[in-house]
Amino acid sequence: MKIFDYLAKVDRRIIYLILAVVVILPLVFPRPQSVRVMTPTEKLFNTVDTIPDDKVLMIDFDYDPQTQPENEPMAIALTRHAFQKRIKVAALSLYAQPLGLAVQALDQVREEFNARAQTYEDSIIYGRDYVLLGWQPPPIVPLLGMGISISSVYPTDYYGFQTDSLPVMQGIENFNDVSILVSISGGSAPLWWVAYSQVRYGVAVGAGLTAVSASDFFIYYQTGQFSGLMVGMKGAAEYEEMVERIDVPGRRKASEALGSLTAAHLTIMAFIIIGNIGYIVKRRRK
Repeated sequence: MKIFDYLAKVDRRIIYLILAVVVILPLVFPRPQSVRVMTPTEKLFNTVDTIPDDKVLMIDFDYDPQTQPENEPMAIALTRHAFQKRIKVAALSLYAQPLGLAVQALDQVREEFNARAQTYEDSIIYGRDYVLLGWQPPPIVPLLGMGISISSVYPTDYYGFQTDSLPVMQGIENFNDVSILVSISGGSAPLWWVAYSQVRYGVAVGAGLTAVSASDFFIYYQTGQFSGLMVGMKGAAEYEEMVERIDVPGRRKASEALGSLTAAHLTIMAFIIIGNIGYIVKRRRK
């Protein structure tokens, strides 16, 4: 029984060290984990998968460096899906800060596809297959203005090209031509798209959320106001899983990170169980 006395008095720094090791090792030697895809993610995937040729997928990049580890894998998986299905993509942000991360994600996926492309038609070309509209303050302007005219809200794109001159925007006038808008955010931006754009113009809305904020959004999913959700690292891994099923290669960062999360949770649970056993044993002795 001395083992329980020792465990009850173990230095907390040792616990922190063990926890650090089990978190870091799976990240140093990453191995993607397969996951069971939940209904909210599957619904979002199926909605995107059935976007018609004359419609566009609009992606709202509204995450910052603080939530990038959770949100960026969602954005990359969603963009891979769209490019693989040759779905036209119009990207934007309600704030200036996320634009650099949007450029990074879009460029990464474009380069992945172009590295495998055999012809010009197989390549992903800016202006033909996707556009980065940029940022237009304040947020209420794009939330409502794009219901009337996208090119009026964004007369030029992020790189300074005339928006209505780009091939990808031909026939895309307003929210009537947006099949679904997916807001990837660590804040409340997805609710704004529902409250303003969907209520007034009827545009379908999906969301990629951080795990800590998900409880505020599920009621809107249950009422059908969100067409689908990706929730936290697990939701990103689920979307990566479905994208891999349609033969889209690429590093699956969320699926790799699940190993670290799983190990950390199991270690914490083990220490809680051991601590409680030690406490019960000591109390019975007394």
